[in-house]
Amino acid sequence: MTTRTRAIEVTGLRKSYGGHDVIAGLDLTVPAGTVYALLGPNGAGKTTTVRILSTLLPADAGEARIAGYDVRREADRVRASIGVTGQFSAVDPLLTGRENLRLMADLGHLDRYRARGVVERLLERFHLADAADRRAATYSGGMRRRLDLAMTLVSEPRLVFLDEPTTGLDPRSRRDLWDIVRESVAEGVTVFLTTQYLEEADRLADRIGVLDGGRLAAEGTAAELKRLVPGGHVELRAADAERLAELARTFPGASANAAALTVTLPHDGSLTSLRRLLAGLDDDAVTGLAVRTADLDDVFLALTDRSTEEVPA
Repeated sequence: MTTRTRAIEVTGLRKSYGGHDVIAGLDLTVPAGTVYALLGPNGAGKTTTVRILSTLLPADAGEARIAGYDVRREADRVRASIGVTGQFSAVDPLLTGRENLRLMADLGHLDRYRARGVVERLLERFHLADAADRRAATYSGGMRRRLDLAMTLVSEPRLVFLDEPTTGLDPRSRRDLWDIVRESVAEGVTVFLTTQYLEEADRLADRIGVLDGGRLAAEGTAAELKRLVPGGHVELRAADAERLAELARTFPGASANAAALTVTLPHDGSLTSLRRLLAGLDDDAVTGLAVRTADLDDVFLALTDRSTEEVPA
């Protein structure tokens, strides 16, 4: 049963084109007031999922509820509860920033007094006030993307879909957009994010789903996903060659590098195993220690099939 604590609830969602399954039995739940990131290679079904959940595309099978409303039977209520920022900007380049926001206020049926306050507040919040009366065609890529997201928030949606929102942005513009997302979530907005920037998911998301072949290959927090794949290790630096040989004997499965005076051994990233390792070391034998855990790059490569190809709608 969907409650107000669940912004999205999906069960058995399916979509195919010409016999090719783009979404093949997707199940996921997104708590309200959180950021959920959907990762996956090109063609994994990320954009199709967003289009179905935002009522832009009908599913072949399964159920989806947004803010408690059924996507199929209560589409109007769903649309009133959400905002969508797609891969391609919805900004009209011939209008000014302020005019673009006013247009969205008119489409959202905001009364004139409320619309004026919302528009001015968003211009300030998105650092666009100084350029508010310039045509959007003169904006930089980062400014256009900020305006695009501001337009999505004019109607004060409870849930925002961001479909690869920072593609093509420079690092500073990307970080500015991340800050805006964090501020929105702090105010109670739920964000459903698709991205191919693994750092973006790591920095923003409370939970991450890895989509491959239309199914969730894995789901969890960033830390939980990193523990799913091998690749973590501990590197110990020995005081001298004699201590290096001693460490190699102590850890038979370790790899020794005589030139660097280091020993590398597998590590699962858990604090318990690290404590056990440290307890067995002689302080005089080791002069340095480095711990590397698997990152989201490792998770992505281990869990996804790069041969996937989504059939366009």
